[in-house]
Amino acid sequence: MVANVWSAQGARAIVKEVVVKASLKEAWHAWTTSEGIISFFAPGCNVDLKVEGDYEIFFFPDAEPGSRGGEGLKLMSVEPNKFLSFTWNAPPSIPTIRKQRTLVMVFFEAISEQETRVKLVHTGWGNGEDWDKAYEYFDAAWGDAVLPRLVYRFEHGAVDWTNPPKFHKKS
Repeated sequence: MVANVWSAQGARAIVKEVVVKASLKEAWHAWTTSEGIISFFAPGCNVDLKVEGDYEIFFFPDAEPGSRGGEGLKLMSVEPNKFLSFTWNAPPSIPTIRKQRTLVMVFFEAISEQETRVKLVHTGWGNGEDWDKAYEYFDAAWGDAVLPRLVYRFEHGAVDWTNPPKFHKKS
């Protein structure tokens, strides 16, 4: 995984990268279909794969609206098998900035017929204590949960959401 960076423009960005044992088409499918998302990202979702389509990721699909996870989010760009971007929001535990949106970009690059590099860039962070909390939260979420689960999904099969795999934090 790649460490966090500050962009040339001075804006904070979380940058993470993994290589998965999957074809480019399989990796793309994992991020862009309900079946794929449920196999590694979260136990529920609402995805309409088009620009301005829904890209909601429900970590707690049975919770009350507003507490399910990434709700009310939209796809900003879709370039099949190459790139997608979507808005994201702070977790419900940080209500002061939850209605604000950040931007997540996911890039796909075939390394071979059965290996794909997936690079995630999360940007659009504001300033202040709550923004710092959200940044730290997502730095860990992307690097210690979501992307490791993507790797797990292609090495072991879909995540069992009643007993998801645990990963150790990277130092």
